[in-house]
Amino acid sequence: MRYSLDFNWLWDGMGALAYGAGTTLALTASTSVLGIVLSVLGAAARRGPYPWLRKVVGLYVEIMRNTPFLVQLFFIFFGLPSLGIRLDPISAAVLAMTLNMAAYTIEVVGAGLDAIPRGQKEAAQALGLRPRLVFFKIILPQAIAIIFPALTSQVIIMMLESAVVSQISVLELAQEADLLQSRTFRSFETYLVATLIYLSMSAALRF
Repeated sequence: MRYSLDFNWLWDGMGALAYGAGTTLALTASTSVLGIVLSVLGAAARRGPYPWLRKVVGLYVEIMRNTPFLVQLFFIFFGLPSLGIRLDPISAAVLAMTLNMAAYTIEVVGAGLDAIPRGQKEAAQALGLRPRLVFFKIILPQAIAIIFPALTSQVIIMMLESAVVSQISVLELAQEADLLQSRTFRSFETYLVATLIYLSMSAALRF
């Protein structure tokens, strides 16, 4: 059976794919900011003076790392309404992606913090600087510089995993591609273009 490629639909369908790509990037950007902030707080808590807080953060990391992202997403979108907490699809997607990303980047940020010589912290404290100022002005910037490539990889992974949120009807790139191929019946061409868009976005984030 011969299959003839046909991209004539592309001019009409590219708008939908562009919209989906924009949604994917918006989800990735918001998740990255929130996830990195949460991971910094989590990494600091795991190295803090409160044993109970270290245990809470450790339990959170283990739960998120050992359950599928799809289950986490469904728990937030379908499960929380049973407790009276209702989120729209975008909010549920951002929350699920943020919690998932932070569980992995906590360890990445922690590795960066551990790589900073302890003498720098002790010297800053000897000068009378407050611990919070030492952390945010001296330790954290150096740690971020060290782990930047690893953080970038986590952001790209999260961008690719955002395709899962199509399961709760978020109109990101994968969902738009699925809707488009159901109208045009050009599955190969549609997913080929979607693949190229994902590759382009990944390359742009990496470089």
